[in-house]
Amino acid sequence: MRTTTTPIPQPGRTRDEARGRLPLTPLLGCLAVVLLLSLACGVALGATGIGTTTVLRLLWAGATGGTVHASDAAAYTIVSEIRLPRVVLGAVVGAGLATVGVAVQAMVRNALADPFVLGISSGAAVGANAVILLGAFAGLGVWALSVSAFASALAAMVLVYAVARSPHGLTPLRLILTGTALAYGFEALTTLMVFGAARGEAARSAMMWLLGSLGGATWAQLPVAAVTVAVGWAWLRLRAESLNALAMGDETSAALGVRPARLRGELFLVTAAVTGTVVAVSGAVGFVGLMVPHVVRMLVGADHRRVLAVAPPAGAVLLVWADVLSRLLLAPAELPVGVITAVVGVPAFLLLMRRGGYAFGGH
Repeated sequence: MRTTTTPIPQPGRTRDEARGRLPLTPLLGCLAVVLLLSLACGVALGATGIGTTTVLRLLWAGATGGTVHASDAAAYTIVSEIRLPRVVLGAVVGAGLATVGVAVQAMVRNALADPFVLGISSGAAVGANAVILLGAFAGLGVWALSVSAFASALAAMVLVYAVARSPHGLTPLRLILTGTALAYGFEALTTLMVFGAARGEAARSAMMWLLGSLGGATWAQLPVAAVTVAVGWAWLRLRAESLNALAMGDETSAALGVRPARLRGELFLVTAAVTGTVVAVSGAVGFVGLMVPHVVRMLVGADHRRVLAVAPPAGAVLLVWADVLSRLLLAPAELPVGVITAVVGVPAFLLLMRRGGYAFGGH
């Protein structure tokens, strides 16, 4: 029995797809170079312009323990304490969202799924806005927002899992319906808090977080986010063959020795943990987890071993540049980074659908 009408493309589905695959090693090398250049540009560009040469010189001085001239002290502070952690965190979040997007689309066998279809981000928003609007967990200081968002994301994960689970395990349709329904409930609760906020500035901060922002990035947030994304990616990479089988349907995957219900439960836990972690530090940045997997499949095919190798750096590059644009377009004010990803992502996604060389649902 089919549980979804929009399956993701299956590995090796057509000869055209096979002929259209790019060599993996050169592509990864190009992405690595582009990512490094993007990080350098992300640090150099902003409301206060700092030349790329100056940025590289200051970063080299900081890395080697060199001296910084007194005239460069302000620029060094901006580079090392504000922009560098921001662009690195943006790369980590972009890589995490792209990775989880691949996993979620395989888990629910739906090309329209993204990391937020399970209601995890909406649950995180409830906790984050409880801090911003109601002052909850004030005793945790600078950690209050991240801790509260992550805790509420985990609570949402447990609730979705408990409601979606059946005697036959987790099925794609139950996951999608449960996650979507509970997401609406979490969003209603968040909206109620925003409209009930006594301070207008607090409501603006809440909306900024709901649309995603890297403005509050610090070095302290990076280790947990980076380790979680790396561990989640490594686990998914090890299960790439099982994801290939799962994408072809439960009956086929079972015939290949994969237990679809158990694998789906494991995927749910991994994707929820990674999604909750990145949302806790960046807010609800949309469209990265939906669009990047499709672009990557168009370039390298649907084999998850190849997709999971390319998706993280591609997502990192996308979010780094989206953050740069969010800082520059209305400088010195900032736009939510989720607005940029949507403005770029919507036309790109529609263009992909118009291309004849890539079939979103195999049709």
